[in-house]
Amino acid sequence: MAQKMLKFVSLAQAMPDKRKATDRTNDFQEIYQRFATDKASEQASRCSQCGIPYCQIHCPLQNNIPDWLKLTAEGRLEEAYELSSATNTFPEMCGRICPQDRLCEGNCVIEKDFSSVTIGSVEKYITDTAWEKGWVKTFAPKTENGLSVGIIGAGPGGLAAAESLRRKGYAVHVYDRHDRVGGLLVYGIPGFKLEKDIVLRRQKQYEDSGVQFHLNFEVGRDATLQDLRARHDSVIIATGVYKARDVQVPGAGLKNVVAALDYLIASNRKSLGDAVPAFDSGALDAKGKHVVVIGGGDTAMDCVRTAVRQGALSVKCLYRRDKDNMPGSMREVANAEEEGVEFVWLSAPLGFTGKDGQAKDGAGDVAGVIVQKMRLGAPDATGRRSPEPIKDHHETIPADLVIKALGFDPENLPVLFKAPELAVTRWGTVKADHSTAMTNLDGVFAVGDIVRGASLVVWAIRDGREAATSVHQYLQARASLRAAAE
Repeated sequence: MAQKMLKFVSLAQAMPDKRKATDRTNDFQEIYQRFATDKASEQASRCSQCGIPYCQIHCPLQNNIPDWLKLTAEGRLEEAYELSSATNTFPEMCGRICPQDRLCEGNCVIEKDFSSVTIGSVEKYITDTAWEKGWVKTFAPKTENGLSVGIIGAGPGGLAAAESLRRKGYAVHVYDRHDRVGGLLVYGIPGFKLEKDIVLRRQKQYEDSGVQFHLNFEVGRDATLQDLRARHDSVIIATGVYKARDVQVPGAGLKNVVAALDYLIASNRKSLGDAVPAFDSGALDAKGKHVVVIGGGDTAMDCVRTAVRQGALSVKCLYRRDKDNMPGSMREVANAEEEGVEFVWLSAPLGFTGKDGQAKDGAGDVAGVIVQKMRLGAPDATGRRSPEPIKDHHETIPADLVIKALGFDPENLPVLFKAPELAVTRWGTVKADHSTAMTNLDGVFAVGDIVRGASLVVWAIRDGREAATSVHQYLQARASLRAAAE
């Protein structure tokens, strides 16, 4: 039944049912149930249909949120899906993993007194319904244009570009080092936030649409960047950033002090049924261990919640600022607290101790984290208050496994790709024109985290879609010049 809008004054915010913490920590399934149809319509009807939709303005993809909320409230779900997917390549994934509390929902005009519209859950519901009803179609073009584009990286940025270009008639080849499509959507994000069949069904859609995937393919090993440039009319670099930032303290070389991505990839591969020797040996398994995760971002939240599910004896998250100043999603923090994670605020690692009680590097196993207590001082250049150590205030926290979730830096692509001519910034990100996404190499474009640094999936999708437009314009202009010359 169609719903009138502006029901936020009479209808309270409601999320889909969330599984109890005691149940959900025993598996890696998603923690939120799906909206029932009437509940999705009701929650969509809470939208105020405001004149200036801040939810849309603060969405990197500029999604037409008020419009597809209205269509959902009216029961016009197929139209809602068409509108949602017009601006977003993967709405069902963004509905699950975007930090809506920092983006659309956090900027909803009714948020202050009435609680925001549950935009992410409705977005997820719309597209999940579309898949079930068969509304999600292949996107093979009616005619081929005879040109090909090579894309390095099968993550969200590369896939978004691939779909846009394939729709325009290009032969699209996607190269990725992993054995599955999706990048960090598959290997970095745990299943309790994004179940893997949600990603892998997109792979089939792409293959059925004519996109060709070259998996287990490493640029630099199986072909150089120059080889791909010779093979294709244009190339897009969409590798993301995978190099873990480290912490330079005594004892950092002890065993069982591991990088977050190594830990998450091992866990995800195990869930997918792969053979994972490092997990089976116990090196990347939290079962029966006291776990300390260092960091306060969304990756740290993924690690602590994974450790709980693996059967850790205790899980602590160490962060140098307080709760109000952490970069991670508050919704994720709340989920972690419900699941038994202990947050140790205003604390930074001073060193790691081995089994003999000393802070040193070597072949021994880690036994503890020496924690320096902090306080917040004056704001830094970004406006956040800088953490300062409190003299002579430190303690040692027992730890059998320490996971470093301190962020990611780009790999050295000029070396990795055997392309010293590729220009990079002083941070190691690829230099690309902000308006066209083209690098210093003619016909080579770059998108996503490898350009902007570690960021959100939704930004990678936007970058990929925009780069596809730039590639099309570039190749069409080049074809026009050739035609004129003839």
